[in-house]
Amino acid sequence: MSGPQDELRLPPSPDQAPAGRPRGSTTGASLATSPARALVRIAAPELAKRAQLEKTRGRLVIAAGGFAVLFGAVTLKLAFATLIDPMTPKPRAAVRMPTGESTSGRAAITDRNGEVLAVSLQVTELYANPQEINDPAEAAERLLTVLPGLDRERLIARITPRMVPGTERPVEFAYIARNLPPRQQQAINDLGIAGFHFRPAERRFYPQGSAAAHVLGQVDVDGRGIAGVERSFDERLRTERGPLRLSVDVRVQVALRESVQKAIADYNGIGGAGVVMDVNTGEVLAMVSLPDYDASDPGGLQRREGQGQAAGQAAAGQAGAGQPLLRQAVARPMAAAGTVKQDQDPHFNRATVGLYEPGSTFKLLTAAMALDAGTANIWSTYDASRPIRYGRFTISDYKGKNRVLSLPEVMAYSSNLGAAHMAVAVGPARHREFMGRMGMLQRLGVELPEVARPLAPTANGWRDINTMTVAFGHGISVSPLHVVTGIAALANGGILRPPTVVAQPADAQREGVRVISERTSETMRRLMRLVVTDGSGKGADVPGYFVGGKTGTAQKVGPRGGYLQDKRIAAFVGAFPLNAPRYAIYVMVDEPKPNAQSHGYATAGWVAAPAAGAVIRRVAPILGLVPETGERIPQIQQTLAIPMQPGRPPRAAPPVAAAPGPRGTPAAAPPTAPTTGVAPGPSLVPPAPALRRTDAEPPSGLLRFALGPASPREAGLAPR
Repeated sequence: MSGPQDELRLPPSPDQAPAGRPRGSTTGASLATSPARALVRIAAPELAKRAQLEKTRGRLVIAAGGFAVLFGAVTLKLAFATLIDPMTPKPRAAVRMPTGESTSGRAAITDRNGEVLAVSLQVTELYANPQEINDPAEAAERLLTVLPGLDRERLIARITPRMVPGTERPVEFAYIARNLPPRQQQAINDLGIAGFHFRPAERRFYPQGSAAAHVLGQVDVDGRGIAGVERSFDERLRTERGPLRLSVDVRVQVALRESVQKAIADYNGIGGAGVVMDVNTGEVLAMVSLPDYDASDPGGLQRREGQGQAAGQAAAGQAGAGQPLLRQAVARPMAAAGTVKQDQDPHFNRATVGLYEPGSTFKLLTAAMALDAGTANIWSTYDASRPIRYGRFTISDYKGKNRVLSLPEVMAYSSNLGAAHMAVAVGPARHREFMGRMGMLQRLGVELPEVARPLAPTANGWRDINTMTVAFGHGISVSPLHVVTGIAALANGGILRPPTVVAQPADAQREGVRVISERTSETMRRLMRLVVTDGSGKGADVPGYFVGGKTGTAQKVGPRGGYLQDKRIAAFVGAFPLNAPRYAIYVMVDEPKPNAQSHGYATAGWVAAPAAGAVIRRVAPILGLVPETGERIPQIQQTLAIPMQPGRPPRAAPPVAAAPGPRGTPAAAPPTAPTTGVAPGPSLVPPAPALRRTDAEPPSGLLRFALGPASPREAGLAPR
């Protein structure tokens, strides 16, 4: 039984050792050795928990050590890069300003004034990987909704999975369409057809349309030049960035094309050609061949791949055929390069590949040859009263005067008989040598691949009959560019320079070959002016520009030889202004037909001469030429004047050429005093004043020119 003291006893403290045990005792052994220690019991779960915590603590220590090492390395790297060895910042690319140069792979082509004639632009191409297309028929049907111009069967064949022929490799690329506009590209993309892909590409554009198409040429679908300048300068256009500057003036080109086109339409011709050339540099300012084409037409480009040089090679092959020369020149004249198919081909360049008999335009070369060789002078006369018979062939005049003609009259009236007598006096050997010197027997060195070699008799076969016929432009076939290049040399002082389609520096002096003397050139300018003022070239005259030149009408030669009835070439070649020669011009219409306006004629005087006058009237102001007006006109006219029948010098007998002898060979001309016609010495007439450069009074020597010089030396009779 407990007492009051037991009721007031407080409970034991939690830290108090159990009753009967000393504090600090944990085990029986410790009670014996350390009575002050107490015994504590720890359950197994608590021990496991403590072991897990110890394990986790070890892992945290290891992770912390790893992060410490990592951050230490980063800190060390930053310190090295920013403090110990700072890195130099990379330079930023400068802002690229537009320079006007093409960013495409092929350089642009411009005219002489910087107008773009050809440029490559970025486009998009569509191709397919047949291995990625599961249903070709369905894919083709869906694609045709966007590109209806594609051929369905061909499209299916191209996108059907197949192997490369002869191999085990599958076809993984097939072109579908080129030059896609952005709208079509997006529409195809929206179809979501697997296997169709796009890639960037280039396309050649010709912003001026058909202007200078035959000069520029073409590129194929892969951007390689296949004709014209594009082919001649293919390497330069692919490797250099700067534009290629041509000598062509697009303004003159358009004016020439429209005038030639109008002449073709007015006289129902099948085609035509035209050239405008700088006589001092040989630069071609315009070259037209009609019908022409638009080189930007992709179909046209694909059809013409690899065909640019075919016509020139064909012409060269014809030249090597080696027909008998007499049959070439008279019986079966040499066929020109223009077959019926070529005449209808707009890609055929009539100006450089077309070979035609030049007709009476060659009489200018015949007169220059005779004057320069000394076998003729301006008062020489030639018997044109009766035809020339050579075997079974006859040479006669078209509407001849049937009398003896002076040299100026031979030019003005375009006498075949007078030209034949004039050439025979020079002789076949010297005649052919002069033709070669004038570049009429070889290809021209112009920067175009399409250039044909003239068709002419061989050296061994050039006989008297060939000399007679070539004298008035028959029995030889040359290109229009040959003719205008030769006439440019006659007008510019006697220097023959090869034509070029590349622009020359403003002050550059192109080298050339002297083919005639300055005296002969001076006389030829007067004769050319006489043809326009008093002869068949009146339609080419333009007031104030003193045009001179020569018309030429020649029958066309068939592909098998022989002349074609009612098929002719009507051409005019000349230069302007003759008081200060600067430009040469050639205009030709192929197979013109008579009309009421021409009173039933289709000759060059009705067809080509007015067309040339229309060209000069338009392009002369464009080229900066101011027409002469006022009191300077009579002065210039007198300096260019030459009488139809110049007076003979006191001691010079006129070399009258007689008709051929009874055996068919030309009789020798009557003996005359030694003449050269163009011997060095003072000119018969002082040079004509240049445009807008002088107001001097007419020289006093003009009257002497009309009446004849006072002495043989002054007339050019002194031996050379």
